[in-house]
Amino acid sequence: MRKIAWMSVALAVSAATVVAQKPGRRMIDLTYPFSSETIYWPTAEGFRLQVDSVGVTDKGYYYSAYRFSASEHGGTHMDAPVHFAEGKPAVDQIPLERLIAPGVVVDVEKKAAADRDYQITAEDLIEWEKQNGRIPDGCILLFRTGWGKFYPDAKKYLGTDRKGAAAVAELHFPGIGPSAARWLVANRRIAGVGIDTASIDYGQSQLFETHRILYQEGLIAFENIARMEELPVKGFQIIALPMKIKGGSGAPVRMVAIID
Repeated sequence: MRKIAWMSVALAVSAATVVAQKPGRRMIDLTYPFSSETIYWPTAEGFRLQVDSVGVTDKGYYYSAYRFSASEHGGTHMDAPVHFAEGKPAVDQIPLERLIAPGVVVDVEKKAAADRDYQITAEDLIEWEKQNGRIPDGCILLFRTGWGKFYPDAKKYLGTDRKGAAAVAELHFPGIGPSAARWLVANRRIAGVGIDTASIDYGQSQLFETHRILYQEGLIAFENIARMEELPVKGFQIIALPMKIKGGSGAPVRMVAIID
C-alpha cells in the first residue's frame, strides 16, 4: 500500500511538472501575499503572524515556526455559497471541477475609472459576447476593474482606511451589479466569478444582492484577485484552491492562471 501511495504522489508531481514546463506556457500567480498589509473588510480581523520559535536550537540546528490568525474573508480569498445562502455548500463541499476551470476576463476598467461606484451590467456581458463569443459553460468569469493598481493602499482601494462598523458607509469601489448576476444565472452555466476588488458587490451596497443571487444558485466567487491586468481575454486555465475549512463560509485561496 505504501508503494502505491508513493507512486500516486510521483505521478501527481510528474503531471504538475508537465503542466508547468510545456513550451510557451506561462503561469501567473493571482494571489496577494498574506501579511500585515493584507486588506480586510473594515469590521473584520486582519491577518496576524506570531512567532512561536525562530533561531538555532540548543541542539545546534535552525528551526522556525509561526502561528497565524485572520478572518475568512480578506486578501485573495474564496466565498462559498453558504456565505449568503443558508443551506448551500461550505468551502469544504465545493467540487474540484469548480476550482479548476477555464477562465475568461470581462474588462470594465474604463467605466470603473470614470465611476468608482460602477456596477457591471448585463449589457456589459452581452457586449463582451458580441466581441468574444459565448461565455463558456463551467468557466470562472473574471471582472477586471483596474482596482488592483491600488492594492494594498486601503484608502484608494476601499475608499477608506478606517476600521469598524462606521467605516463601512465610506466604502467606494466597483462591483458586479444585480442585473449582471441575474443575467448570468438565467442564461449561462458558469462555475463562479472573480473580481479585483474587495467584494463582488460594489462598495456602497447595503443589501449585497449580487452575493445573494449568485450564491443561492450555488456559484462561488473570488475577491481581491491580483495581477489581473496580465491576463488575456480568454485562453487560460484557473486553478484556485482554498484552505479546506470544514463548514467555512470562505477561505484564503492560492489562485493561479495557466496561459497556453
